[in-house]
Amino acid sequence: MYTSKTKNTPVNNLKLFGNIRVLIIAAFLTALSGAVGKVFSIDIMPFARIGIENLPIVMAGIWFGPFVGAAVGFGADYFGCFLKGYAPNPVTTLGFVAIGFVSGLVSMYMFKTNKTLAVVLADLAGHIAGSMIIKTIGLYYLFGGQYPIAIMFAWRIPLYIGIVAVESFLIAIIMKNEAFSRSLDRICNHGKTRTNA
Repeated sequence: MYTSKTKNTPVNNLKLFGNIRVLIIAAFLTALSGAVGKVFSIDIMPFARIGIENLPIVMAGIWFGPFVGAAVGFGADYFGCFLKGYAPNPVTTLGFVAIGFVSGLVSMYMFKTNKTLAVVLADLAGHIAGSMIIKTIGLYYLFGGQYPIAIMFAWRIPLYIGIVAVESFLIAIIMKNEAFSRSLDRICNHGKTRTNA
């Protein structure tokens, strides 16, 4: 979780579910991911598409920790499927959950000195687990093995490395803004101000 004043622990991350401001932002990120991902994306293969549907999920994981990130991933997939009118694939849904959870888990322990590197590693770890491994396996079974899984990995791995580069750049720019960082601290601390002492 990216805050400079909150101790990053799983218990503190779970407590964020009681923070109405966090829940409002998480709901917005869920809707944004579902709408952007399913409506504004480019299919380059039946099993690969270019889009930023995972960006709000990664943001939720990095900003609010693994549990909120996982919840946003779950909700985003279901909302997106509802918009497109098809049933969710449970394995693909697990991939979305993994993106939020893993990016949040990695960021929870890595935001020490080099925040930009931590964003890149958290985003990359989330996509390796969720997009490159779990979603690829889910799509392989969804298509009934029509496409060899090695070909699917060959397309999806470089695709998501490129997507991680774009997402990490955008998140890092947002997080370098001091006003944003102070606002995020206040939100995660229920509006309380703390000193560095």
